Amino acid sequence: QVQLVESGGGLVQAGGSLRLSCAASGSTFSTAIMGWFRQAPEKERELLGTINWRSGNTYYAASVKGRFTISRDNAKNTVYLQMNSLKPEDTAVYYCAAKRSLFGSLYDYWGQGTQVTVSS
Repeated sequence: QVQLVESGGGLVQAGGSLRLSCAASGSTFSTAIMGWFRQAPEKERELLGTINWRSGNTYYAASVKGRFTISRDNAKNTVYLQMNSLKPEDTAVYYCAAKRSLFGSLYDYWGQGTQVTVSS
């Protein structure tokens, strides 16, 4: 089992920045990929990007590429989502997730989510 705890959400003005953290504990050695997602009210959950836990290779969705950056600190078992140039449409609950496989789209573990609100 892997436990994930997000932190760092809050209220920010448009154009501002936030950094979210996702602290992992438990059987983290089994984790291959970490992903960041978000879900806005009445919208489907959206994959923002992923990071390979071992290599550090990243992938970003087109909607956030160039504004958001995913990084990790293996020593702290923590993954970060740096969000810059935030827009009101970035308002959502943000989740981190982990999966044991390098392949497929199903994630095995999820955090509880953290609210990000961007005011105009």
